[in-house]
Amino acid sequence: MNILAIGAHFDDVELGCGGTLARHASNGDEVYIYVATLSGFTNQYKESVRSSEIALTEAREAARILGARELICGNFKTLEVEFVDTLNIEILKIVVEKKIDKVYCHWSGDIHHDHQAVARASLHSCRHVPRMLMYRSNWYHSTLEFRGNFYIDITDHWESKEAAIRAHASEINRTGEKWINFFRNEAENAGQRIGVRLAEVFEVVKWLD
Repeated sequence: MNILAIGAHFDDVELGCGGTLARHASNGDEVYIYVATLSGFTNQYKESVRSSEIALTEAREAARILGARELICGNFKTLEVEFVDTLNIEILKIVVEKKIDKVYCHWSGDIHHDHQAVARASLHSCRHVPRMLMYRSNWYHSTLEFRGNFYIDITDHWESKEAAIRAHASEINRTGEKWINFFRNEAENAGQRIGVRLAEVFEVVKWLD
């Protein structure tokens, strides 16, 4: 099976579906990761927080840890992604060329500007992919409800997920253990609902058997 995980920034797919991707890879599936932005960014004072070069180096290591076959990088600027044909075509080409069977993408109700745009592009460009699931990769509130209704047991793959998150050392240095603790707690809660130790939960867009 050929899997495509789509994210706006380096670290999005690790946070949202990293355990699931590691599970796919361990099962022999071909895992492709597409990230739309260069992922370098500055803060509100125009101070550089993470350079694009560092972000890419960290992302390559994270992809290796998860067992991805290929990390495919877009060229959009962080916080400037829009729902445009350039993005749609870029995703569509990957879907066709890699013969993608299943897609993991941002939740369409995410309030982050880049996440929203990439989610819309994913829904548009992956319309012929038979299976599609949306993930959450942050803790922002939204006026919409994330309808988590599809669970994947990642008990045996949490260590890979955490290691992939930690590969983004520049972000870990900035945020400390917050991301790790938050997503560990989310995985424990999701697992408790379905009777396993750790799980990731998704909202189903479509599922064709």
